[in-house]
Amino acid sequence: MRIVIIGGGASGLVTAIKAKNKTNEVIVIERNNKCGKKLLLTGNGRCNFWNSNMDIENYNSNNLDVLKVILDSKSKMVLPFFQELGVIYKNVNGYYYPYSMQATSIYNCLLTKCENIGVKFKYNTYVKNIVKEKQFLIETNTDSLWADKVVIATGSKALSKTGSDGNGYELAKNLGHTITNIYPSLVQVIGGDNYYKDWQGVRCEVTLSLFKAGKLIAKEQGELQCCDYGISGICTFQLSGLIASNNNLFLTINFVPWFKGDDKSFINWLKIQNDKLKNYTLTQILEGFLPYKIVNLICKKLKVGKEGYLKDVNLVLLEKLLRHFPFTPIGVKSFDDAQVCRGGVLLKEVNPSNMMSKKVSNLYFTGEVLDVDGKCGGYNLGFAFMSGLIAGEDCKND
Repeated sequence: MRIVIIGGGASGLVTAIKAKNKTNEVIVIERNNKCGKKLLLTGNGRCNFWNSNMDIENYNSNNLDVLKVILDSKSKMVLPFFQELGVIYKNVNGYYYPYSMQATSIYNCLLTKCENIGVKFKYNTYVKNIVKEKQFLIETNTDSLWADKVVIATGSKALSKTGSDGNGYELAKNLGHTITNIYPSLVQVIGGDNYYKDWQGVRCEVTLSLFKAGKLIAKEQGELQCCDYGISGICTFQLSGLIASNNNLFLTINFVPWFKGDDKSFINWLKIQNDKLKNYTLTQILEGFLPYKIVNLICKKLKVGKEGYLKDVNLVLLEKLLRHFPFTPIGVKSFDDAQVCRGGVLLKEVNPSNMMSKKVSNLYFTGEVLDVDGKCGGYNLGFAFMSGLIAGEDCKND
């Protein structure tokens, strides 16, 4: 039996390893001159590949019920698989990394296993079309080949420099599958306000709250990176998929997430600080817990100079600027900047027990080409590995 896997990324390599046995011919078609380019960039090259909490709330999909079946039944497969490959890993507060803290450890173990068991590779090869007859006819930029089973593991449109251009969506669509709207996710957010040059370069711990029609729809805490176009950082990335796929959203920034009381108690705390720090200007008080660029921005919005005091400002407005600072998102950066995409092949058209298409027999989907995206923290690689293990195990059998 010949099994052809289109895409030599994380899910494609895992699928190849599981699908290969003594009688199966497994071929990975990769458009680049080597596999795993995106895998090597994951986690800034450190490769956060798993998380101790793989619950459904860390994911987005139009078919969460199908995804939950996969997560509940298959999540225990991943770590033992990598142990068998010789990967030593560490758990850092629930985030799993190779012990070397280098993505090359995961990459090399996957490639070495593929080579040792006889997986074949066709590099610099681009699949133009797939035709299903009794078998599959795969038409590429260099030749055509037949396959008994095909796995589409092409990835999404994110990080196009790694070869991702959304080709897998077109292949799936031509074979009768539904593709949802595709949006960049885990990406920087562009704002529509006029003060960004004032805070450019600042990094600080915040809580971001995202609202739609006045209703809180998501909240994230973490390091905010302030940029001349808007915001970046992990907490921003976690909200970016929602921002990309929705209109008329509003965001607030809490620059003092360490204060757990309500708005009134925070105003009282400011008064206590003012009494304790006698003769301190407002700027001097705020610089005790905020970056100076944020202090200057807040004072600018309050229209108070560096010599102004707490008694010179509206305390309610000061509290709002410190804990509910307004930010107007108008979009996100492009697919070229995004780590993953939101949307893809509709998950309900895939059997969660084996990742086979419900529309085309012996056609499988794995990884990012599907309508599944997760938060930062090993969730996207985790799903890529899970889906690859499931599909590969099923491909192995006649």
